[in-house]
Amino acid sequence: MNKLKINLLLGLAFFVSAAIPNPPDLGVGSYVLYEPTTKKVLVSFNADEPVQPASLTKLMTSYVVADYIKEDFISLNDAPKISIKAWKTEGSRMFIREGKKVPVSELIKGMIIQSGNDASVALAEHVAGSEENFAYLMNGYATELGMENTSFNNATGLPDPLNVTSAFDLALLTSALINEFPEHYKLYSEKTYTYAGIKQPNRNRLLWRSDIFDGAKTGYHSQAGYCLVGSAIRGDMRLVAVVLGSENDKRFNDVSALMDYGYRYFITEKLFSEAEAIKDLQVVAGVSDSVSIGLKEDIILTLQKNKRDNLSFEVSAGSQILAPINAFDKAGTLKVIDDENNVIVETDLVYLDSVEELGFFQRLIAILWNWIKSLFN
Repeated sequence: MNKLKINLLLGLAFFVSAAIPNPPDLGVGSYVLYEPTTKKVLVSFNADEPVQPASLTKLMTSYVVADYIKEDFISLNDAPKISIKAWKTEGSRMFIREGKKVPVSELIKGMIIQSGNDASVALAEHVAGSEENFAYLMNGYATELGMENTSFNNATGLPDPLNVTSAFDLALLTSALINEFPEHYKLYSEKTYTYAGIKQPNRNRLLWRSDIFDGAKTGYHSQAGYCLVGSAIRGDMRLVAVVLGSENDKRFNDVSALMDYGYRYFITEKLFSEAEAIKDLQVVAGVSDSVSIGLKEDIILTLQKNKRDNLSFEVSAGSQILAPINAFDKAGTLKVIDDENNVIVETDLVYLDSVEELGFFQRLIAILWNWIKSLFN
């Protein structure tokens, strides 16, 4: 009886030690911690709640501009003439002047590093003719990215009840910006920028806290509160954290706390590689006696660190196959199963090579011989 009690207590102690704590209690309007490679939400609170994002809006302005450059619709060397509207735009500014021609490359730096509202309007007008037309483009891109709780009405993030998004949508947008426009995204790690003799620091203080942080954007106005999107990379694992409706200095601590939690308790790992042989099958009546089966693409998962070794794998495929065989035809399925017996990945296995069939008589003999052998198995 005492031995049974000891075993039960040991089992309970193991269970408790294997559990991870609850995520940090931030006391903010909404937040999300997101792993962009596997598209996994690690922790969240009110992540789909639409709110005004303030200058985090400029992440979409930046995304649209980067795509227009990629498509050769505009160029970094273009020098649009600054309009009265752009010049008079309130809030944080790059201090461009009406009537002056400013290169797109300079305006992008002013928007990203200095959070210039004037630069954002100037870029919007250069891309679409007006800020209103540009907002229409922004919403089209938001739809393509799957930002379901987003509606943009300006390029700056200045107060507007029709300019809303969510923490999760901002994580999607930031991830797309990083993955699709890596050279453009590098500007988010620049700590200062000087224009017209005025040197301004990047408002993202995370850049000074740790080398793991490489972007992305701060935002504030009275309706939105203090907002922050931060991105970090440690080893091969990138995380994106979004905090909305926080307090001034606290938002940086909030994002840091989320990052610490994510990197401490989670891991992103490649379980299988594209074209990696998972199993060999016997080939009947083929010019080769066997063929390997594997995956068309990598399997990468984000998991709690203490659950990695509890995964199991189930391969469903025949033991032999009759030639001819075409490479990349479906050969079976692979399931990845967690410690609670949930199937977390199910994907096709494919033949990694083609195998031609033998000539008619050789094929006939091979099939007959295989049938004879099966009688004794």
